[in-house]
Amino acid sequence: MRLFAFWQAHLAELGALLARHVFLVTVSTVVAIAAGVPLGILAARRPRLGAPIVWLANVAQTIPSLAMFGFLLPLPLVGGLGARVAITVLIVYALLPIVRTTVAGLRSVDTVLVEAGAALGMTPRQVLRQIELPLALPSIVAGIRVAAVVGVGTATIAAAVGAGGLGEYIFRGLSMVDPTVILAGAIPSAALALVIDGGLTLVERGVRAALTGRGRLPGGRVVVGAGVALGLVGAVATALLATRSPVIRVGSKNFTEQIVLGEILAQTIERSAGLAVERRLNLGGTFICDRAIRAGEIDVYVEYSGTAYTAVLKQEPDSDPGRMLEAVRQAYADAGLAVLDPLGFENTFAILVRGEDARRLGLRTISDAAPHAAGWRAGFGYEFLQRADGYPGLARTYGLRFGAPPRAMDLSLIYKAVAERQIDITAGDATSGLIDAYDLTMLVDDRRYFPPYDATIVARSAALLAHPELKGALGSLSGRVTVADMRRLNHAIDAGRRDAADVAREFVAGLGLAGGDLRAVPPVAGR
Repeated sequence: MRLFAFWQAHLAELGALLARHVFLVTVSTVVAIAAGVPLGILAARRPRLGAPIVWLANVAQTIPSLAMFGFLLPLPLVGGLGARVAITVLIVYALLPIVRTTVAGLRSVDTVLVEAGAALGMTPRQVLRQIELPLALPSIVAGIRVAAVVGVGTATIAAAVGAGGLGEYIFRGLSMVDPTVILAGAIPSAALALVIDGGLTLVERGVRAALTGRGRLPGGRVVVGAGVALGLVGAVATALLATRSPVIRVGSKNFTEQIVLGEILAQTIERSAGLAVERRLNLGGTFICDRAIRAGEIDVYVEYSGTAYTAVLKQEPDSDPGRMLEAVRQAYADAGLAVLDPLGFENTFAILVRGEDARRLGLRTISDAAPHAAGWRAGFGYEFLQRADGYPGLARTYGLRFGAPPRAMDLSLIYKAVAERQIDITAGDATSGLIDAYDLTMLVDDRRYFPPYDATIVARSAALLAHPELKGALGSLSGRVTVADMRRLNHAIDAGRRDAADVAREFVAGLGLAGGDLRAVPPVAGR
């Protein structure tokens, strides 16, 4: 019942995400057909040329899809955030089944029929169009069916790079550890895959029946018809997506606090500046968001001063918050980015252990925990394990020597992993609502290893210049969000299972900012 209530409450958003998903799969499949069938014909006719083509397609299939997205992100033309990189990856994965089934279908044609056509005076092109392709069509359609179904599944991962689609709900649910939100995206995605599989299966059976009944089928017309049908579906999805042109693109990282802060920014812009907003939330870690704003893929997001200084600018930690923030401002200004005044709270890394262990062992500081490290299992987020202000420096500063290398874990799972004794110590967020929910204890950083992490808004200077009202809207949030506020908002989402948009809406309304009704400018679906 909770799942149906969620769908009902997010019906417009669900429709937009579904349309986006269909758009990604349709465009990539049509392009893959246009490229894969000719490549398959070439591979069947010219085996020496075809072998490397099939080999390359096989190699591409062995690369994990998430790694493929990451590899293409920095590349020109095909990279960046959004639909472009997603469609590129989907095309790459769709090529192999289409190429292989085209080759298999053409090679399965009886050579007697080909020779008979040649004996009747047909040219090689006529033989291909009137004999070989029609007979190979069932096999080709089967390959298209596999490619489209695989595309539906792979497109869910595209949400991690700002391409949108039903994967948004899946990633949002993972960050909130909420099965309902995960299922809200997974079930429509599975249903879409089944519909596509069933529809193309009927087409494949119809082609086989026609071949059995008449012995000859106008293959070109069927291929063109299928392409037109897919194109119409894509056009409808595109029309649904283009109902409004987004103006300001708001991004966020991939954990609860960032998602709700992204919503607060988006709703404040809509309310106070009257501008349309495209949400590109839950993008990934620090470096994806930084790359996105520098490339103009997003216009604004919330960063933390210590993260910007140490992880992005590669500087040694500085304990002076004012000096560090000013250094970040100057460095970012050189890149065309404006760093606004802090929001009013700091979210430092929190070294967490189970509350019962802290009470039993008398643990208050990280130094207190160091002697017990050899018998503990540690687990940290992927980014924390690599960052200059993360695990390597922490281990050196406190002499932490665990019995086994720390496990790399998703940020959404670390709190529950400690509570359920899968690990004994982790690094979370000081403002997380799950610290109290799971009875975890935050150890004091007694050697002051971590630098200040003041939350502050980073915006593209070009966007602020193009929309003067934007700076006023964003500036109205400076100093208005306290640590207590942030813990309450995070707890409402993580422990209370509330929707981030609803929680943010209540908070923004409570600030009493100038402007019209929040619903006066409806949000643009997307990431």
